[in-house]
Amino acid sequence: QVPLVESGGGSVQPGGSLRLSCAASGHTFNNYCMGWFRQAPGKEREGVAAIGTDGRTTYADSVKGRFTISQDNDKKTLYLQMNSLNPEDTAMYGCAADLTACYYYEYNAGYEYNYRGQGTQVTVSS
Repeated sequence: QVPLVESGGGSVQPGGSLRLSCAASGHTFNNYCMGWFRQAPGKEREGVAAIGTDGRTTYADSVKGRFTISQDNDKKTLYLQMNSLNPEDTAMYGCAADLTACYYYEYNAGYEYNYRGQGTQVTVSS
């Protein structure tokens, strides 16, 4: 299984920004949709954003207008730019790649993926 490795998490004050990265080691995902999800303690996994093979992006309402998902041109790295962070965004964030999961809600709890990473922690507090 090709690993996906997330990075970029950390602690930030409310209103701050972070940029998460998801790197595919030695593999490209030209035929895969990719997405970001998060899970806070005691809560179910929540799909945050996804990008399809055609570049179409979708977002959960809770992050729309604040988060942006993108890929680099060779599709080896996935990004999540997170702005205007608030304490409710605190969670473990993970990325995944899948042949059919192309919408953000397909990264909610209950779905399984072809590939996924181990996650990176994001903490928003003052």
